[in-house]
Amino acid sequence: MADIFENNEYGPDLVSVVDENGVQHTFEELDRIETDEGRFIALLPVYTEAQDIIDDDGELIILSVVEDEDGEIYLEPIEDDKLFNKIGEIFEERLADYFEFDEA
Repeated sequence: MADIFENNEYGPDLVSVVDENGVQHTFEELDRIETDEGRFIALLPVYTEAQDIIDDDGELIILSVVEDEDGEIYLEPIEDDKLFNKIGEIFEERLADYFEFDEA
């Protein structure tokens, strides 16, 4: 389940995600898109500990945005590799001015 918190007009959009183990993780929302295949979001982890920042691999977290019949919003992994790669390429193109991406 995800809740979106907005810091202020000029601050980052933060998304708090509770995983299947009940652990809360915070991410900065970089971008969101909607395609014929669904809605998707690109996130970067937000850390409070300096060592966690150093250890981070810098990879984007790309998730599918799913809404259930009660209107609850969930973020889920994209299981289909082909779709994941397609959506990843779209985000890379859109975010290329702000981030460097490895070709691997």
